[in-house]
Amino acid sequence: MSLHLLHSFPRIELLGAPTPLEHLPRFSDYLGRDIFIKRDDFTPVALGGNKLRKLEFLAAEALRQGADVLLTAGAIQSNHVRQTAAVAAKLGLKCVALLENPGVHSENYLSNGNRLLLDLMDTEVVMVEALHDPVAQLAGQAERLEAQGFRPYVVPVGGSNAVGALGYVECAQEIAHQSLGVVDFAAVVVASGSAGTHAGLAIGLEQLLPETELVGVTVSRKVADQQPKVVALQQELATLLELQARAPITLWDDYFAPGYGTPNEEGIEAIKLLARLEGIFLDPVYTGKAMAGLIDGITQKRFRREGPIAFIHTGGSPALFAYHPLS
Repeated sequence: MSLHLLHSFPRIELLGAPTPLEHLPRFSDYLGRDIFIKRDDFTPVALGGNKLRKLEFLAAEALRQGADVLLTAGAIQSNHVRQTAAVAAKLGLKCVALLENPGVHSENYLSNGNRLLLDLMDTEVVMVEALHDPVAQLAGQAERLEAQGFRPYVVPVGGSNAVGALGYVECAQEIAHQSLGVVDFAAVVVASGSAGTHAGLAIGLEQLLPETELVGVTVSRKVADQQPKVVALQQELATLLELQARAPITLWDDYFAPGYGTPNEEGIEAIKLLARLEGIFLDPVYTGKAMAGLIDGITQKRFRREGPIAFIHTGGSPALFAYHPLS
């Protein structure tokens, strides 16, 4: 098993050091099972989050192509857009973002949280009614920018293509190194949305921790719709790394209702529980719902084997201010 090609891809060093992998003693006592958390909310740019790992590779590609604009898209409270804007600012590039509203109309949602941070970073925001075809919509914006004399680089939604997913192969390497001789993880749990984080972990864990189950908790789609997205990216990434990807993709879709970007009771309770017991803040869009899946998975005995579980904290706490009051 080898990931020898991983470090041959150009990247910009933004992370600096591995993120912590912490045991949660009070939360573990509460659940009756050892829970660890991979603190990718601690990445060092723009209040943290998982997209920085992807942007190390994507921004390197953008600079190699001579780009002067990072162009991307997401919801109004997109963590991905916030982190893309921050990387653009750090590299002296312009950032343009197409934003959609998934159906939340409170004043906090429209102007606080991640949206506020975009304004502070002087992001050019283009509001769209819906991201019904983000590839085509981003291509249209790229043409507009080129006509104005810019050289845009399109960062896909969520940074989720094979190049971006390389960042989560590296995260799997970190987890394997940090747990070696210390803990044997029965499972790793992650929010599964645009699929890059999930696919990168799937490739890395299959190579390095093949007995560890990877569970993706969907945040926007049923399994029938999410599975092809993750599998396609998993296979594309395997080809890029000259590997065979045979590990099945496990998805739980019981926890994202009523839809993407809309909080639910189970997710809110998970947010409150981890804050109360450990002083760690999840978010209502991704990690709160994924943690609700982890908690219920233990209760319902859904994991394949007993033993410690690692939860990937992908960040997103700025959205708490956008969704206040949580209800």
